[in-house]
Amino acid sequence: MSYLLALDQGTSSSRSIVFNHDGEIVATAQQEFPQVFPQPGWVEHDPREIWNSQLQTCRQALAQAGLGSAQISALGIANQRETTVVWNRRSGQPIYNAIVWQDRRTDAICAELRAQGLADPIRRKTGLILDPYFSATKLRWILDSVPGARVQAERGELAFGTIDSWLAWNLSGGRLHVTDVTNASRTMLFNIHDGCWDPELLHWLHIPPQLLPEVRPSSHLYGETEPQLLGQSVLIGGIGGDQQAALFGQACFDKGMAKNTYGTGCFMLLHTGDECVASQNGLISTAVCQADAGEARQYALEGSVFVGGAVVQWLRDGLKAIRHSADIEALAASVPDAGGVLFVPAFTGLGAPYWEPAAQGAIVGLTRGSTVAHIARAALESIAFQSSALLMAMAKDATADSVAPITELRVDGGAAANNLLLQFQADLLGIAVIRPQITETTALGAAYLAGLAVGVYRDCQQLTDQWRVERVFEPSISRDRASALMYNWETAIDRVRPR
Repeated sequence: MSYLLALDQGTSSSRSIVFNHDGEIVATAQQEFPQVFPQPGWVEHDPREIWNSQLQTCRQALAQAGLGSAQISALGIANQRETTVVWNRRSGQPIYNAIVWQDRRTDAICAELRAQGLADPIRRKTGLILDPYFSATKLRWILDSVPGARVQAERGELAFGTIDSWLAWNLSGGRLHVTDVTNASRTMLFNIHDGCWDPELLHWLHIPPQLLPEVRPSSHLYGETEPQLLGQSVLIGGIGGDQQAALFGQACFDKGMAKNTYGTGCFMLLHTGDECVASQNGLISTAVCQADAGEARQYALEGSVFVGGAVVQWLRDGLKAIRHSADIEALAASVPDAGGVLFVPAFTGLGAPYWEPAAQGAIVGLTRGSTVAHIARAALESIAFQSSALLMAMAKDATADSVAPITELRVDGGAAANNLLLQFQADLLGIAVIRPQITETTALGAAYLAGLAVGVYRDCQQLTDQWRVERVFEPSISRDRASALMYNWETAIDRVRPR
């Protein structure tokens, strides 16, 4: 029996999962780590906390599975994307906290670049909207704000990476400074058409090229871990940004297939094949996982909701409405509907398709009869409303560019366990929402990438054959009713836009 180890490094926790050859979970371990909020709009992580928590979960998952590292064919890494780390090459120590993808501190840098007329050229090269979400302006901020950082960077003493690069560096004892095409495509420094770091982008963003990792296919023999970390060396065979890894784990290998991950945020991807579709509806274009070096570049349309499952965390930790995140479904189901309440959780602005970085959260439609149950239901429904806005924008772009119609949505992530949420999602979209037997598809995608690299799997068709449905949610309301609900949602969105 072949076993694969997946490192799933997320925004609020690190997880490690051991999968067998059939893609079944053998063992899993998870650790949360602290979130750092230095001031409003700023979100940071301690990179050392990320590394330590990830290493501990690797060891715990192996122990739980009763396996030694010698029985692991390879490991794969899936990671929160855009989150930016800069470290000293000699000491291996970060020079500043990791700046998280949710962080908005670089609004002014983005405004400066827009004023220089660079928004369209950047988008043409990268597929990305000029926004603080992506890594490049975070990296520039670190270089400009940490004393001596820019001079050190120009001397080649510093390394930049997204979290995959940071983990690979630590796993390999500093031998590997690498990333894959999916993570590179989220930095706003990578030309997704040419498949390389772009000199003009580096010039516009004032980024020394010496900082950058080598870019490899997502399924690739990157190297091996330091022996003492896990008992003996393990091959590193896969790296993928979490959402592209989830698309891979969902076996969405063909043009027109779509998935949505319900995590801290919500991330919807529509595979567009070898065509890089330029969105006209507020979405971004991005690279998908590359299974081997000879494969033609493949792309997806993506929409990102900044606050998805995080709204449940806020109900738990901020409002104290529930004790455990899983309690929200019963609370929300205790009322037949949200009673006219709409919750727009724009805690860190609004992502796609709205792109309103200055928007703030709001709960509207409250009456004397509103209860915490109505607010809980509105919070859950907000996840589906935001995701529906994404899919509707994708459908418009897909129609314009002759991409196959979207007939189903494959779903995963922690909140995909919530039946009430998925039924409401199907009702709004008017298509089947499909939950697979294995919903840990981000980790599964990382494992599959590693397995392909070392020959555990022969090709992607074998992975397609392993994908299994657990439940299908069919629409249960009329299209007129769904349209009315979406109209009310868009009205609420208008109320939180900056005036």
